[in-house]
Amino acid sequence: MSDGIITINGKQIPINGERSILELAKKAGIDIPTFCNHADLSVYGACRLCLVDIDGRIVTSCTTKPQDGMKVLTNTDEIRKLRKVALELILADHNKSCPTCDKNNTCELQKLTRVIGVENVRFKPTRKPRPIDNSSDSLTRDPSKCVLCGNCVRACNEVQGIGVLDFAKRGSNAYVTPCLDKPLSEVDCVLCGRCAAVCPTGAILPKNEIEKVMAALNDPTKKTVVHMAPAVRVSLGEAFGEEPGEVLTNKIAACLRMLGFDLVFDTSFSADLTIVEEATEFVNRVIKGEKLPQFTSCCPAWVRYVELFYPDLKDNLSSCRSPMQMFGGVIKDALPGELGVDKKDIFNVAIMPCTAKKHEAALERFTHDGIRDTDVVLTTQELAQMIEGAGINFKKVAPDKFDKPFGDFSGGGVIFGVTGGVTEAALRFAVEKLTGEKLQNSDFVEVRGQEGIRTAQYTVAGKTIRLALVSGLANAKKVCDEIRAGKCNYDLIEVMACPGGCINGAGQIRNTDFDYRQKRSAGIYNNDKSMELRNSQDNPDIKACYEKFLGEIGGEKAHHLLHTYYHSQPTSTSSVDIFNTGKKEGKVSVKVSLAGRTKEETNLLSEVLNFIDSEKLQDKVYVEGTFFLPKWEEGVNAEVNGITLSKADINAVKDAIKKAI
Repeated sequence: MSDGIITINGKQIPINGERSILELAKKAGIDIPTFCNHADLSVYGACRLCLVDIDGRIVTSCTTKPQDGMKVLTNTDEIRKLRKVALELILADHNKSCPTCDKNNTCELQKLTRVIGVENVRFKPTRKPRPIDNSSDSLTRDPSKCVLCGNCVRACNEVQGIGVLDFAKRGSNAYVTPCLDKPLSEVDCVLCGRCAAVCPTGAILPKNEIEKVMAALNDPTKKTVVHMAPAVRVSLGEAFGEEPGEVLTNKIAACLRMLGFDLVFDTSFSADLTIVEEATEFVNRVIKGEKLPQFTSCCPAWVRYVELFYPDLKDNLSSCRSPMQMFGGVIKDALPGELGVDKKDIFNVAIMPCTAKKHEAALERFTHDGIRDTDVVLTTQELAQMIEGAGINFKKVAPDKFDKPFGDFSGGGVIFGVTGGVTEAALRFAVEKLTGEKLQNSDFVEVRGQEGIRTAQYTVAGKTIRLALVSGLANAKKVCDEIRAGKCNYDLIEVMACPGGCINGAGQIRNTDFDYRQKRSAGIYNNDKSMELRNSQDNPDIKACYEKFLGEIGGEKAHHLLHTYYHSQPTSTSSVDIFNTGKKEGKVSVKVSLAGRTKEETNLLSEVLNFIDSEKLQDKVYVEGTFFLPKWEEGVNAEVNGITLSKADINAVKDAIKKAI
């Protein structure tokens, strides 16, 4: 039963719990222009493009809840004029180098300029140009293309709970920037790319590395190897008119071969390898009752998050590399002998749905004797660009097979592409390992779903296994805080930085349909269901890989090639100088914690600064805001001359300052 009827442009549409007129219209197939609205983010109402007429009143459709009996018009003369003015104001400050922009033909601004019918821009630019930030391994920021929609700011705050990006200044001088205008490489960015995923223009993009790959493909001294992640198969087709969730695995393999790669593999093979190692590690931890809960380690943004913000929990991470880096280790170790070439002449490319993978590949821990295990990571978007650039007609390509010796993979490897998939594949292995019996049904449907935090529990061989499945780092923070406080007793926790898992990675084909994530997820599970091999441990190529190259599961060579280590990373902005009246020496030192990035912390800092001003203590007190204060996790939120204050309010800080003076 619906919540009423709303009429949009003469069409009656039932209301079924939609948050806004904009959302309801979209589900009904009526497109209302917008920049700042996104299904994963809070309502913002900044771009003023989604205006509609309700009984003569002009309102923003994203902030207006549908009510029974409403009569809505979306395309009146007045609304069209208002939209044109709003879009012209945006375009006035926008870099208009569209033909050379990586977002060309997929840019929302470009599309809306055409749809709304803006033919010229009557306004002059007001913002000063800001430099391109190309410092990150994963992302490129071009402030000249920013439309101030705030999507990236909200994604970083709301979805990931980190807050690397925010607005600086006000009015016509406003711009989006990392803390203190620092480059992305110098702040606490986990490089997940959620900012790029929700950016409607080319202001934040995955770093483009196509030319590096093209150079290798055209180098006769190189043996080029490529493997693609499970999630790529259900997204790439969208760039060529296919539906989300359409499984195109073997067609993609054919395209990769047509591009000139010598060997073509599927990362689902090394996902199977990950399960054999990671589930074995988990079973051993359960038996010994140590280092629990075990965190999954497949997502590099999540691993970086732990190293930055929860270093005390790093031993809970599985020591297993991600499937990409496992495959990199195996490729660079096994293939030189198989192909009769030097290790340095093998060029390994990974096709990933993820921007954080670019940073992961560049880590020192995955480089040996100056040779990287993974030479270049390309996103799904970059692969689509390469296919189109090579003149390949994707729809007419005939499917092809993968190469040996790593050509087989199971459904357990494929489901790594969706949240809950790693856990389900691990259960398929662990249950057989603990019971000594073959599974009759490989489906563990309780761990499937799109919720940000899900829990499940199974009793296996007399042992109760408690599971948590988390997507989105803001949700991960909740779970990590519970673990620190001793309030949860999970055995295995799977964390994916992107909501929904890798199917929704920032490197995937951009899609704004309200149900694209569900369709991609369904495609992954349908692929798994259709496969002859469902369980990772049944993959014959995995067995052969251990026999020929790796030795024992968890053995010395397997540990060297398939496992890694973690270390604490001091936050990049470990001490941020907020208030400076001259030299620091000889003054009372006051530090206020900003580690939690909460309003309470920023309010306390503001109150301290106001107190210093009102009492005219600038020549006696030196104030800093810091992202790293000792014992912060125990409640310490301020420090005066080295004396820590726990859960202090402004009065406690005032008293400590007066006493120190």
